Amino acid sequence: MFDNLSERLGKTLKNISGRGRLTEDNIKETLREVRMALLEADVALPVIREFVGKVKEQAVGTDVSKSLTPGQVFVKIVQKELELAMGGVNETLDLKVAPPAVVLMAGLQGAGKTTSVAKLAKFLTEREKKKVLVVSADVYRPAAIKQLEMLAEEISVGFFPSDITQKPINIAKAAIDHAKKNFFDVVIVDTAGRLHVDEKMMGEIIDLHAAINPIETLFTVDAMTGQDAANTAKAFNDALPLTGIILTKTDGDARGGAALSIRHITGKPIKFMGVGEKIEALEPFHPDRIASRILGMGDVLSLVEEIEQNIDREKAEKLAKKVKSGKGFSLEDFRDQLGQMKNMGGMMGMMDKLPGMGNISSKVKDQMDDKLTNRMEAIINSMTPGERERPDIIKGSRKRRIALGSGTQIQDVNKLLKQFAQMQKMMKKMSAKGGMKKMMRSMQGMMPPGGMGGGGGMFGR
Repeated sequence: MFDNLSERLGKTLKNISGRGRLTEDNIKETLREVRMALLEADVALPVIREFVGKVKEQAVGTDVSKSLTPGQVFVKIVQKELELAMGGVNETLDLKVAPPAVVLMAGLQGAGKTTSVAKLAKFLTEREKKKVLVVSADVYRPAAIKQLEMLAEEISVGFFPSDITQKPINIAKAAIDHAKKNFFDVVIVDTAGRLHVDEKMMGEIIDLHAAINPIETLFTVDAMTGQDAANTAKAFNDALPLTGIILTKTDGDARGGAALSIRHITGKPIKFMGVGEKIEALEPFHPDRIASRILGMGDVLSLVEEIEQNIDREKAEKLAKKVKSGKGFSLEDFRDQLGQMKNMGGMMGMMDKLPGMGNISSKVKDQMDDKLTNRMEAIINSMTPGERERPDIIKGSRKRRIALGSGTQIQDVNKLLKQFAQMQKMMKKMSAKGGMKKMMRSMQGMMPPGGMGGGGGMFGR
């Protein structure tokens, strides 16, 4: 979501000059560039004015310590103000009530509200160990009720049936009553998408809110709509006592304006962000980590959390024992690793959270999407079990057969085998004494010439 803003701010902050002290003169041009970067990211004007004013106030006259350059000091100030603009800290859901805790979901049609209900239910079930019931009070769209039922079945959470002949208030009350009798911890009530200018529909959700008195009222909004997202959220907040925002579609071509504007305009925190179409693609919104990501410093904490959530520990332990015993690392194991990486948002989803990724050329980024992982998996799937165990037997005719079966070229098969050979070496070094240091050196050796920015890449065409 923040690629354009990150790139623009990165270039701007590199250019700052000045010796020993930040003055109004030596930050003037940089502040102008910061203002332009935020405008291009579709951040609301009042937010830009306040942000730039605070950065200037913090920066002017600041002494630079011997261990830092003026540019580094300025980046620290910008990072802190970005964090504060987005709320400062992550604000979790308040579920500390006698069960069931009721969560009401509101939003415009097409913002990804029903999918967000399922994502939130999965998050609460897996991360918070809650017993969750979902219900649809959208009596205008039979497909929405069916969609939620299917999603609930997919993620194995409770679903309370409803139909279009019922009233939303009756549906929600019946679901809450059912949840009490069956010891559910949380009830998430999905509602119909509505425009804030539709008085009848807004009246309906106001009445629904009053009838069920939810502990959390979350507004789901599409990040792609930029500062309009913040304005729409404010209109809903004027009518409903919102407790937080879920920002959806942040993996799309959004410019970041919504994330930077919502807190200032509504006074309400972004609690979660949707980072993809998959049902597990929901992350708690951490302003400090997002600020770090915007400035190209990565988000290693979120990456570690994702690895802990998605890694198959049993498989990982088996693989570690296998490598340690000297049995080696096979293409079958490599395919398992690729599958687990896809569960963590794919290669770029992971790489985006690493420091310095903002400096990578778009050519290399284009080569590191899910298409690359899918192609690698297709090549391995086209091999026989024997070939996966002993890739050294894969010669001319076998390569042609594998390329044909996977819809790739022979050079793609060659590149995969070369990459796999490097991976095998790395695994051997990991199992030896001092393995981690050796592994890091090996990883550097696997990078394209000139580091990650070299434009090479594993499957460059």
